[in-house]
Amino acid sequence: MDEADEAQASAEEQREEAMLTAARSVVRTCMQVRPVESVLILTDPESSEIGRSLYEATARVTDRVLMMMMPPSHREGNEPPNPVADLMRRQDVVLMATKHSLTHTRARANASRENVRIASLPGIDAETFANGGMTADYNALQKEISGLNSILRRRREVHVTSEAGTDLKFTTGGRWILEDNGICNRPGAITNLPAGKVFVLPKEGTATGRIVVDGSWEGEKLEKSISILIEEGIITDVSGDEKAEAIWQQLEDTRSGLRPSKAAMVGNLAEFGFGMNPRAKIIGNPLEDLVSRGAIYLGFGNNMALGGTVNVPIHIRGVCRKATVALEDVDLLVEGKVTAKVR
Repeated sequence: MDEADEAQASAEEQREEAMLTAARSVVRTCMQVRPVESVLILTDPESSEIGRSLYEATARVTDRVLMMMMPPSHREGNEPPNPVADLMRRQDVVLMATKHSLTHTRARANASRENVRIASLPGIDAETFANGGMTADYNALQKEISGLNSILRRRREVHVTSEAGTDLKFTTGGRWILEDNGICNRPGAITNLPAGKVFVLPKEGTATGRIVVDGSWEGEKLEKSISILIEEGIITDVSGDEKAEAIWQQLEDTRSGLRPSKAAMVGNLAEFGFGMNPRAKIIGNPLEDLVSRGAIYLGFGNNMALGGTVNVPIHIRGVCRKATVALEDVDLLVEGKVTAKVR
């Protein structure tokens, strides 16, 4: 074996060990799997390397572990095969490392009703799993996020600005969600991994201003920024390059066929949040981007999951860099740095 081959072999060995370390974090810290528990790992050909790492880490805790390979033809929103769905609801823990998310399937919902703890890692690749947001200290992250409760719970007026041109104000319409910390130890709990974000429902009709999205859109890194104008909580204009045109067309296509009152709400500002995970970066992965520390994100469309009233068939998200977020007399972020301090 020459030096190049040796170097490659060493790099592969290091990555395998890093993946196993991340898998141990999932199994022992995030899911807190016990020796008496049964665990099902769902994976597919594109995510099988991650699936094997999770299997190996789980097998070191419990011998009641099974790994199943989803068919390559599986697509977003499709139900898993019936035998898989049946197995899911009979487990204590289900780990879903698949290209396409299974979170919004009946099979997942049925398993949750049976008190199965579930972690979903959709679309994550081996490199990100080994070195990205999955490598965070989730116990420390849980403590830091829960510590924000005292400054978030009674303040409602949000002002978001950035040097890129963002200037947006809105009022919160519900409590800030502080549970996306990666720790999934309660019966029936579900988490996306990597985790680590804080988010809230903007009160419908209160958002006004401009948001400049310069990080990623729906898990795709942006080469050029997208400017979104919002009036009374609704997108009124999207400008930029071809991507901006495609977003506007997607909104228009979604509006078609809906009754006028519902069509008018398609561009609703549905969600606002910011990342807290110090190991995550904006790389063009939907989950990793949202939890990248100091990045903000906005979701548009359906807000029912957060307790809102807008029930439309779309929910799309954009991520922004280096924003400043003021919550009344508190600076949550200053130019992309998490501060969370009262002025």
